[in-house]
Amino acid sequence: MAVHKLFKDFWVLVRGGGELASGAIRRLVWAGFPTVVLEIERPLAVRRLVSFAQAVFTGECEVEGVKGKLVRDLAEAKRYIEEVGGVPVMIDPEAKTLEELKPMVLLDGRMAKCPLDTRIGQAPIVIALGPGITAGVHADAVIETKDGPQDGRVIYEGQAIPDTGVPCESYGYREERVLRAPRAGVFRAAHEIGDKVQAGEIVGWVEDEPVRAKISGVIRGLLYSGLEVEEGTKLGDVDHRGEASDCCRTSEKADSVACGVLEAIFTLGLERGLFSDTSRPIGVQSQSQSRSRRVRWGDDRQGAPGVCGRARPREKGCGCPDRPGLHSGKTR
Repeated sequence: MAVHKLFKDFWVLVRGGGELASGAIRRLVWAGFPTVVLEIERPLAVRRLVSFAQAVFTGECEVEGVKGKLVRDLAEAKRYIEEVGGVPVMIDPEAKTLEELKPMVLLDGRMAKCPLDTRIGQAPIVIALGPGITAGVHADAVIETKDGPQDGRVIYEGQAIPDTGVPCESYGYREERVLRAPRAGVFRAAHEIGDKVQAGEIVGWVEDEPVRAKISGVIRGLLYSGLEVEEGTKLGDVDHRGEASDCCRTSEKADSVACGVLEAIFTLGLERGLFSDTSRPIGVQSQSQSRSRRVRWGDDRQGAPGVCGRARPREKGCGCPDRPGLHSGKTR
């Protein structure tokens, strides 16, 4: 994918190349933004076939048509983008590249679920994914990652819905579909992503202790074999629907998060004058247009537009969430 001439200097630096971050990375590249990914030396990405973190282990990867490659430095990263139009992945856990690249956007996609070292001011636009990060303190915007109608919402004040530690439901299954480490140690896989397994079948081992599938289905995600894990670490997940092709497709959740990231970039970029009028992409609203069509949760004025865009009479409602309590943070 070629970098669009409008965004050739609008660099996006992403910390973390896991599934949700990769959904956003893929859309950013499609939109024409030059994008660089920073990873740790041994990333614990589960859905590796749709994660640019896979390049750390294999040297190269591809996520739904977008190529990725492990590179040594920023100079090589820029050459790769220019020649291939793909996603360069660098091992840089301390984000030293941030100072060298000076990106327009810093996206924290590590899903740490707690504040780490990301702060407002590290780039003109700072965005973070998921719970535990406070919009207005650690980032300019936080993207909701909780499954449900809120998924992908852009939060400009406060936090995303707190992490419950309980996997989202999929056709009645929750924790049953998740593979977890029974103890601390080195994980060794006995299967590959896309393999079909039966309930009770051994999927791998942590040291000498077996990890068994709790339900029958297709292995949708699995950690890279040989990684050191802690007790309770998510090792993989099983999709009971049995469609191996789904293992190579980004999830609806990742797509929703990606849309939220793009919305935040264009909204904040326009408000802060980072896009000139002549470079505004087709279809992107001006600042005044954007503000006129947005209301906060709980705005129950007669005829005020709800988040779905329809008028929401006080006595009827349109089905949109209308209580701030449904969400820890505020949208616009």
